[in-house]
Parts: sequence; C-alpha cells; structure tokens
Amino acid sequence: MGKAIFLADSGHKPGEPGSVSYPLILRNIPKPVPKEGELLVQLKASALNHRDVFIRQRLNSGITFDVPIGSDGVGVVISVGSQDPASQEWVGRRVILNPGKGWDDAVEGPDNKEAYAVMGGTRHYRNGTFQEFIAIHERYVEVVPGYLTNAEAAALPLAGLTAWRALMTKSGMNNCRKGAVVLVTGIGGGVALMAMQFAVTRGADVYITSSSEEKIQHAIRMGAKGGVNYNAGNWEKSLLEMLSTERPYFDAVIDGAGGDSIERSVKLLKAGGVISLYGMTVSPKMIFPMQAVIKNIDVRGSTMGSRGEFYQMVEFVRAHRIRPVISKVLRASLDDIGAIDSLFNDMRSGKQFGKLVLEFCDDIEKSNM
Repeated sequence: MGKAIFLADSGHKPGEPGSVSYPLILRNIPKPVPKEGELLVQLKASALNHRDVFIRQRLNSGITFDVPIGSDGVGVVISVGSQDPASQEWVGRRVILNPGKGWDDAVEGPDNKEAYAVMGGTRHYRNGTFQEFIAIHERYVEVVPGYLTNAEAAALPLAGLTAWRALMTKSGMNNCRKGAVVLVTGIGGGVALMAMQFAVTRGADVYITSSSEEKIQHAIRMGAKGGVNYNAGNWEKSLLEMLSTERPYFDAVIDGAGGDSIERSVKLLKAGGVISLYGMTVSPKMIFPMQAVIKNIDVRGSTMGSRGEFYQMVEFVRAHRIRPVISKVLRASLDDIGAIDSLFNDMRSGKQFGKLVLEFCDDIEKSNM
C-alpha cells in the first residue's frame, strides 16, 4: 500500500467556480503494478503550481475526487513492467516526470487535442504526484540532471516546460539570443523565473516587472538587466528609458497575466515583435487594439509543451547547469495535511519568489520494504 493526497468531497453543493476550496484528504491506495513499458517510481518530492490551487477552487475542467493531486514530481525507479534488458536499466535511476501526456512533437499544439492531459486532480489523467508511488510510461520521464537536488528537480517540470515553449518555441529563437531584448512579466512565479533564467543563459538582455522591489532586485542579482514595479504609473515609459539607443524596443514579451498586456506591450515592442502568453491570471479576455495591427505585433498563445520540448528543456538545463529557484521546501510526511495545506496558503499569498516544494520524509522508505 501507499499514501496519496486527494481532494475531499465536502458533501455540499460545489458552488460557483472560484468560490469554493476543496479540503485535502489522505488515503491509502494499492501500490501500482507497472505494465509493459511502464516504470514504478518511488516519489521523493513534488512541487506546487497555481494549477493545483485552481483545481481546489474548481476552476479547471474535469475535477475529480479519486485522482491524487500534483503535477510536478521526481523520484527513483524501483521496478519496471518489462523484462527487456534495456528497460531494466531504468532501475535505480532518479527521474523527472513529464506532467503531460498525449503530445509528442507537433509544434502547433497537441497531436490529438482530445488525448492530451496534465496529471493531477482531474479525470483526464489518472495520476498525480502527491503520492508515494506512481506507475508511468518510460516515454514520459527523463533522467534527472545529476547536480540537482530532489527538491530542485521537482521544481522543474511544469514551470520549466511552460517557460521553454513560451520563450523558445513561441517567441522564437531569434527573439531569444545574444543581443535580443526580452521582457518577462510578473517575476517571482515559477514560470516567469524559468523564462528569465533561460533567456539570460541564451545571452538576451532580460528585463522584468513585479509588484515587489525586493523581487526586482533579486532578479537583477540573477542576471536581469533591470525591472520596474507594475503598480507604478506609466511604468512602460520607465522601462523603455532603461534600453539602449541601439535597441530601443523589446523583441519579445513573455507574459502570464493577460488583462491589458497587449495594450501595454504595443508601446514596448518593436514592429513585428511577439507577445507570448502562457496564462491570463488577471482576466480571461484581452483587448487587441488597432495599434497592434499597425505595428504587426504577433500575439501567440502557449500552453505547457510537447514531449519533445520537455526533452529539449531538460537537456538545456543539464548542459548549462541551471538550478530552478525555490522559495520554500517543506519536508513532511503525506500524513501532515496541515503542513501541506500551508503550502497552498503560501501560494495564495503570492509572496513567494520561486517554487514551493514538498520533499517527502524518510519514513516513506519504510513503506517500500
């Protein structure tokens, strides 16, 4: 048997999406038996995403009470479902889990939209990472870069994949290279930080926005050229004043807020510049002004990424020894619902700079004996 964290059905009518917050509950479940091609992974750490908060608020489709929550995970392979000697070589390896399935290599989007799903808390993918053991097909894991801790590796999957596609695929390689000027909004969240790290590593001049001066200064210490507080009036003008006369506008804006992002970005971007949107946390609708048409601005939506992009992202991280930024590591047993719930409170507060990670206590080792 193994332990897992689920959403708890409170027994009440669900109410309007966003007005509820389902409690968490611990259950004992049978240890999975890996099928042909699958690996049995003993999870060591999992990380929290805004997606998990939205699921608790019934803001995602397909919410269910019989699938463990969690999309980010890292663990050790303890057995395989195949007798093939090549598959046996997985045993003992630390692996990082791809949070999605059903999307192989298509650049445009999932190969089969109906088949693509993200793990954790929904009926679309009956797996989650807030559990002790997970069976997953070997095509959906990558070997952990050896220099990363379990907590760092757990912080990478969803944020790293989302940032990689939004920056490298959707904004384009030419807009993320030495000499390019990139704006990453809302620094402090996992995706924004990964996008900033990738862009800095590629040699781009990266600028950021935040509501916190402390976060801005932290980002600058990490390699950003500068940043502005988006609560300040006319912050776009302040941002443009930081740029050089040779490159007075941005090549690309990487944004997860939405709202008035297009209207503001029109003032910031060069003609033909790109806005890569990976989320719309401020508003689900955006205005597309005529100025964006006149400047030939491209607005490109970006969600998660393919299996091929996940591989590319992990290999880039490995090659450049990039470490995901972690705001907090909670070392606890899955029994400690109160402590785990506190991570969600940290996420809701919006004060974190980096990922919130749950690292499973050593007593998990006993359940494998």
